[in-house]
Amino acid sequence: MKIALMVNQKPNDASISHEDFLEWDSMQTISAVSNALEEFHEVAVIDCHPEKLPEVIEKLRSEKPDFCFNMAEGFNGASREAQVPAILDWLAIPYTGSGVATLAITLDKAKTKEVLSYHGLATPSFVVIANIGDLNAQALDKFSYPLIIKPLLEGSSKGISEKSVVDSYDELVKVVEKHLITYSQSVIVETLLQGREFTVGLIGNGSSIEALPIVEVLFDKLPAKSRRIYSYEAKWVWDDPSNPLEIFQCPAIIPDDLKAELSNVSIQAFKALDCKDWARVDLRLDNEGNVNILEVNALPGVLPDPNENSCFPKAAFMAGISFKRMINRVLDEAFKRYNYYICN
Repeated sequence: MKIALMVNQKPNDASISHEDFLEWDSMQTISAVSNALEEFHEVAVIDCHPEKLPEVIEKLRSEKPDFCFNMAEGFNGASREAQVPAILDWLAIPYTGSGVATLAITLDKAKTKEVLSYHGLATPSFVVIANIGDLNAQALDKFSYPLIIKPLLEGSSKGISEKSVVDSYDELVKVVEKHLITYSQSVIVETLLQGREFTVGLIGNGSSIEALPIVEVLFDKLPAKSRRIYSYEAKWVWDDPSNPLEIFQCPAIIPDDLKAELSNVSIQAFKALDCKDWARVDLRLDNEGNVNILEVNALPGVLPDPNENSCFPKAAFMAGISFKRMINRVLDEAFKRYNYYICN
């Protein structure tokens, strides 16, 4: 069977800002995923460069893949993660992972939280600020400091630095104004919960969704003056593959009832947002120990190097699933969802 691996490869140009391409994959990751798929299939790697859309479509038509393994993050706008799936839908080519609507919603932090709240799933209180004129002290009366400011439509901790946590209204105004200018998009202002933080990887669909071993973020491993968030600095500055930051504990050392609650809440979020095949859910406890959902990552990152902190492969490994088996497991889940073996 021919599988097209849909990717966005990080540029090698040293003059290009690293932050602009945080979510794109390195050649190392692309090769590892391709090698995994090649155990059972013929693979064609298609780099979905935003400036080469006609070439991408032409390559899909010429390669005639039976199925696509989608890892493409896109580049421009609120729809970027949904762009490649939309093309695949248009061409009637089946693919792994969530569909257009889910990828568009989960990239938008506020829309995600609205869906979660509708389904009765707890998430930190928030407000969206589209321009500095929307910001006033009265609108934030229901919030308690510290607060955290995030770009509305980014991932991989882009725009979430140690300075994104604020303790006063004056600080808030400065950070919001800077974010609006820097990222040219709305920001979300959110209550910063003070409890432990976890992430749960999920594989499957329907009644057979499997929660992988839970990963805890160990804030005590960060510098003493850090704001106890998994920030840009923690992910891209303080952590180095040659000297990994021991920030993750997997499996998390927690009581069985909390483990069950985190897994169940994550599965509920997966279903509420209509995720498919795999996803990763980030959660944090409040001061009373209540579970809150921070974000749902419907297109999780998968770095193959164990010295790089990548939660989904780390959790899969603890479940006894190798990197190669993890990739093919996701593909198999998509096959089953499309009834591929029955139809073909």
